[in-house]
Amino acid sequence: VYENIDYFCGLYITDKKSRRKLVDEAIEFVELKDYRKFYPKKLSGGLLRRLNIACGIAHKPKLIILDEPTVAVDPQSRNNILEGIKKLNRDGATIVYTSHYMEEVEKICTRIAIMDKGRIIASGTKDELKSMIKSGEKITIELFDINNDILTDIKNLPHIVSAEFNDSLLLVKSSRGKNNLAVLLDYLKSKNISFGKIYSEPPTLNDVFLEITGKELRD
Repeated sequence: VYENIDYFCGLYITDKKSRRKLVDEAIEFVELKDYRKFYPKKLSGGLLRRLNIACGIAHKPKLIILDEPTVAVDPQSRNNILEGIKKLNRDGATIVYTSHYMEEVEKICTRIAIMDKGRIIASGTKDELKSMIKSGEKITIELFDINNDILTDIKNLPHIVSAEFNDSLLLVKSSRGKNNLAVLLDYLKSKNISFGKIYSEPPTLNDVFLEITGKELRD
């Protein structure tokens, strides 16, 4: 591990003393201290990803390009990688990050470009991208039971795109609009319908991609 990082760092830093310090810092950063004498072939997929990152950042580049760095890694390693990327950015590096995992993009990226068939079809902050689509929040409400007439009424409420009732859960998708949840709850109260837990999920970048491209994310 140490020799791998030292080799790539040495492509940019020739002074051995300076390089030793940088390699040690990179190992510390990706939390590979316990593996510094391991051969890479002995590392797990997640540890190999961390080694790859250490090799790329040891010389303190101002621009870092990361292509799907969390593919095929365990959740703990994935979280460590994402937190490390955010720290690199806080320390002043510009990160170009490509991923099919929209939840990662939403978590760490300040500006986002969505590509389809090699073309950028939308770009902006996550809030700007979400404002481009018609999809609004997804609402889930625990109910004991409702009849078809009530379900039809809910479907006819303003900004409601669809409504389903399965296994004591009312699942509602809305278009963009204000107070969709409040309007829905007011209707249920007006019909004396008791409800339990309520979940409201705003649109995600997955929703943005699907609406803009009309297709699922591909490998």
